[in-house]
Amino acid sequence: MPEPLRDTRTLVIQLRDRIADLIREQGLAPGDKLPTEAQLTERFRISRPALREALKLLEQDGVIYVEHGRGRFVSAASAVHVERPITVFESVTDMTRHYGYATVNKVLSIAEEMPDAVTAGQLRLASGERVIRLERLRLHKDEPILYCLDYIPRSIIPSRLYDIEWGGSLLDLLDQYRHRPRMSAATVTAVMLPEDVVERNDLRDFGPALLIRESCFNASGVPVVYSVDYHRGSHFSFSLARK
Repeated sequence: MPEPLRDTRTLVIQLRDRIADLIREQGLAPGDKLPTEAQLTERFRISRPALREALKLLEQDGVIYVEHGRGRFVSAASAVHVERPITVFESVTDMTRHYGYATVNKVLSIAEEMPDAVTAGQLRLASGERVIRLERLRLHKDEPILYCLDYIPRSIIPSRLYDIEWGGSLLDLLDQYRHRPRMSAATVTAVMLPEDVVERNDLRDFGPALLIRESCFNASGVPVVYSVDYHRGSHFSFSLARK
């Protein structure tokens, strides 16, 4: 049955995920042969170049392997399935939706400023370059579950700050300026919210958090966002597969 893809994520990424789902849904075991390119392009109504890019990602992830002249086969790594792997790159909105949350973004502050040394280093800024600092809370049923700081190079968003709607998807906003993030590098730490943030925003009940510091890059490998996100520990957990 055809399964045309409709999603806000990049086409190749969502196609990679659907093929991985297909492997599980059809119960393909390690060593089983993957459907042919013709079968997959017909099923997903996708171009062959996009399909090959998605298959290349699956091969890089170790989910499938190629035997030249014979086709693509399911690898042993496909048997290892984790829910919400931390290696998935997606918007915070998509991530919270996967957890079953319907979040509302509350903008706490927006400003143009000089970055500190860490932020300037993560964004590879030259001396004197400024950033946009976006501070937001993500609420689920009026309960704060994420405290987020995002730093964007001022040079890539030339518009006046008050002309922009900052409550929506930051990835979609950057897409308007042709700088949509495609990949990231991140670190995760268990922390408490900074005391000044707790006092300023009345977040005394937030509790322990998973702090994810993430540098996001566009398709050319240029850093376009540095994020400092505090995930409420009682609401989030992340999984990983070790190989």
